[in-house]
Amino acid sequence: MKIAIASTNKDENAKVSPISGRAEYYQIFEDKKLVKVIKNPFAIGGGGAGPAAAQMLGNEGVKMIISGHFGEKMLDALKEKGIKTKIIKEKTVKQALEEI
Repeated sequence: MKIAIASTNKDENAKVSPISGRAEYYQIFEDKKLVKVIKNPFAIGGGGAGPAAAQMLGNEGVKMIISGHFGEKMLDALKEKGIKTKIIKEKTVKQALEEI
């Protein structure tokens, strides 16, 4: 299963981002192995970051997203795509992976 973790940086020692739609990076894992890092193109800009990020991650085949917080619009967009969410706060990406 592909899992995306919203992160503050692009390595596994980065913190899980406290925000989802405007997270700086998304690290994508498959079978707990890092397969791709995406610099979030929606981190800065106008409204609609959450649904746009949800669409982008859905296109990547992600089935679960981990973040410190999800906005309502992003949650709605993820639910429509059948993507699960998990909130993990104040941990590194590596620690978050151990919890799933």
